[in-house]
Amino acid sequence: MKNNFYPKNNKGYTIIETMIAVSLFLIIVTIGMNSLLNANLLLNRSKDMRSIMDNLSFIMEDMSRNIRTGSEYRCYYGTDHSSIDPQSCTHGAVLSFKEVISGYRWAYKFEAISGQPLKIYKTTDVNADPVNWVQLNDDTIEISNLSGFSVLGAEPFPVPSEDLQQPFVTIRLIGQINYKDQPTPFSLQNSVSQTTLDNFDPSNP
Repeated sequence: MKNNFYPKNNKGYTIIETMIAVSLFLIIVTIGMNSLLNANLLLNRSKDMRSIMDNLSFIMEDMSRNIRTGSEYRCYYGTDHSSIDPQSCTHGAVLSFKEVISGYRWAYKFEAISGQPLKIYKTTDVNADPVNWVQLNDDTIEISNLSGFSVLGAEPFPVPSEDLQQPFVTIRLIGQINYKDQPTPFSLQNSVSQTTLDNFDPSNP
């Protein structure tokens, strides 16, 4: 009786092969985690930047909407807000106007307080004592001195029937966003014209 013996292959993974496989796995996982963390960081930064840009868009929309429906525009520099005489200007830091519903004089201004960068402020009663100014922009937004208002045709025409110029306001927002030591410049501009007819008298259309 003949017995055939076949050698058995009992060879397995050596400890060196196991260590190499584990090392490769850890390297791949580390690279993947770094990529995931970077992607998450970029996503969070994008969300924060989007929030800041939304703040700028809201400021521009708020000013444009209220100025468009206002009247008796006064554009000027300085802190004396008592005058209500309409006044045009080529580059002003303050714009006050008569609000259409309340009849109060609202105002927007660009001002630097205590050596800080320019900020945008708003009040719904420029003749109040004291005037309550509300800051509109986020602290990460640095406003440039190039920002401001330009107004054309604010003064009343001597002969109302010959006044063909509607008051025209240009708003400029220029500066940069300082987010995590990474400045991002921006430049926004919008022009609005007074909605109601200039020198319009409802009792004598």
